[in-house]
Amino acid sequence: MEAKQQETGFWDDQRQAQAVINEANSLREQITEVQSLEQQISDVLDLLLMAMAEGETEVLQELQSQYHELAKAAKSFELQILLRGPYDRNNAILNIHSGAGGTESQDWAAMLLRMYTRWAEGSGYKVQILDYVGADEAGLKNVTLLVSGPLAYGYLRAEKGVHRLVRISPFDASGRRHTSFASVEVMPEIDNDEEVEIRQEDLRIDTYRAGGAGGQHVNKTDSAVRITHVPTGIVVQCQNERSQHANKETAMRMLRSKLLEKRLQEQEEELAKLRGEVKDIAWGSQIRSYVFHPYSLVKDHRTGLEVGDVQAVMDGDLDPFIDAYLRSPHNWYGV
Repeated sequence: MEAKQQETGFWDDQRQAQAVINEANSLREQITEVQSLEQQISDVLDLLLMAMAEGETEVLQELQSQYHELAKAAKSFELQILLRGPYDRNNAILNIHSGAGGTESQDWAAMLLRMYTRWAEGSGYKVQILDYVGADEAGLKNVTLLVSGPLAYGYLRAEKGVHRLVRISPFDASGRRHTSFASVEVMPEIDNDEEVEIRQEDLRIDTYRAGGAGGQHVNKTDSAVRITHVPTGIVVQCQNERSQHANKETAMRMLRSKLLEKRLQEQEEELAKLRGEVKDIAWGSQIRSYVFHPYSLVKDHRTGLEVGDVQAVMDGDLDPFIDAYLRSPHNWYGV
């Protein structure tokens, strides 16, 4: 009878019950992954002993390839274990703002959009554009993406900060070298209203006609929604959905995520004060530099990691940087 009562009580709070189920499923998946890796390692060791005993060099070469694949899988699993923050398993809302500099920085923001889209799709995530403000000549002024899939926020929070580009500008007839900046915000998507309290009287909601990239006309109704949270001054907007109601719901999720991120940032800053850390939040304090000229280099200024193939990085090869960050002391959720 007592067990039955406990079971009934468990399902009284559907959201809490679903959270427990999701956590149980996550742990079950991790256990299965560990067991699979252990079995594969055991199989490779058995074959290695047999090949060495019989002197089969061809098998040894094949086992070496399997070893590298297993080492890569184990490293990836180890990284997942580090993603243990309260929101790491959530979807991610990623926002890219072009910096000062007009067309050059707006083109840089568009390049970052392509880079993150390629990384996300290559990692098996779904990407949806929630809001897009194009530029007059080239590139974009601002774009907001929803990246959906397990651990999306856990990985992408490594990308939050200012990104710096150095290259010969294609928009400069004199062929001079230019430096451009764009900022990247990353927030966990929040569906649970209890996580962040929002009072209706604190909101100003405006509607307007949606426009596509570069101001292209999309529809003839005021379906796009802009929400201003008056106490904080935070503004979110959405024009991607088909109806005003759907855009409003999406904008509210974006607002909850921004308010949560603000709270997390305040907590992080308070911890930094307690630890006696001094953090420079100036625009020039970039987290990463992408140099196309006079040499090819991408350098992460937090971890010191450098990669010479800048084109591969722009094509979405971000895993080395994300891995290095999540294993570093900068990863304040980690160990």
